[in-house]
Amino acid sequence: MKNKELLKAVHKAMDDKFGEEITILDISNLSVMADYFVITHGNNPNQVKAIADEVRETCHKAGIKINHSEGYDTATWILLDFSDIIVHIFNKEDREFYNIERVWADAEIVNV
Repeated sequence: MKNKELLKAVHKAMDDKFGEEITILDISNLSVMADYFVITHGNNPNQVKAIADEVRETCHKAGIKINHSEGYDTATWILLDFSDIIVHIFNKEDREFYNIERVWADAEIVNV
């Protein structure tokens, strides 16, 4: 599965679990750590975990292996690393506090 197709699948998985303000940043020209960040937030820990579970399941079905994940237990900021795509799922307050979109303001926003 190519990155653009995977981005669409991840976006849909987030949307299916009512992830809010889904944002995709193309960081490929800014960093070697990944090509894309996909960012969303949920309104409570159960929703944040449900979004993460749906993204993991979607990627698993597509044959995409996860390299690393963290934050699932606290569900305030779950990070899922799929090599070229890094997924950030926040609770609303932590998303506002860390404001990844501001930190990576030079990144291009991708529409799917």
